[in-house]
This record gives sequence, structure tokens and C-alpha cells, in this order.
Amino acid sequence: MANRTRDIRLRFRVTQEERNMIEAKMEQFGTTNMAAYLRKMAIDGYVVRLELPEIRDMVSLLRRISSNINQIAKRVNQTDRLYQAEIAEIQQKQEEIWQAVNVILVKLARIP
Repeated sequence: MANRTRDIRLRFRVTQEERNMIEAKMEQFGTTNMAAYLRKMAIDGYVVRLELPEIRDMVSLLRRISSNINQIAKRVNQTDRLYQAEIAEIQQKQEEIWQAVNVILVKLARIP
């Protein structure tokens, strides 16, 4: 690499928590030179911002199925009865969850 003269100074402030996080990442990377690390991250690093409404939809499905399972479990404990329609509903919701997971995984696989 050619000899570079670094004559421009960039400065920014961080909180103590942010500094601790930076130092932890530096340790994972195996470096103690903060200037080199920050320079490398600013030039070669990238930020991924995920906006996947499908995750919200999946979480909603998970909450509903969890609630249904809890209600069924309470009733089974009280009455010793389990209905086929309830099992079918749980299976259908579970299939919806798997479909949502697959959509999310396909989108995540497209991230460069």
C-alpha cells in the first residue's frame, strides 16, 4: 500500500456505552488501534437496515397461536377433552407461520 499522509482529522462524540461497544467489537476483530479500526469500518463497513413487515405479521401469528394453545391446555386440564377442530386450527396457524418464515428467509438471502 502506498504511503499516505493523513492530514484531515475527523472527530465525533460517543457515549460511554457506545465506546464500550466499539471496544468490544475491536476486541472481537483482534485490534487495539482504534483509529485504524474506525477508519476501516467507515470505509469498508456497512449498515443493514431491515424493514420486514413480515416479521411483525409472524410475531402476531405466534402470539395468537400461543394464546390458542394456552386456552386449549387449560380446558384439557379441566375437562380432559381435546377437539379435532382445535388441533386443525393449530396446524393451520403453524403452516401460516412456516410460510411467513420462508418469505423472511428468502428476503434475507437477497441481502448482499
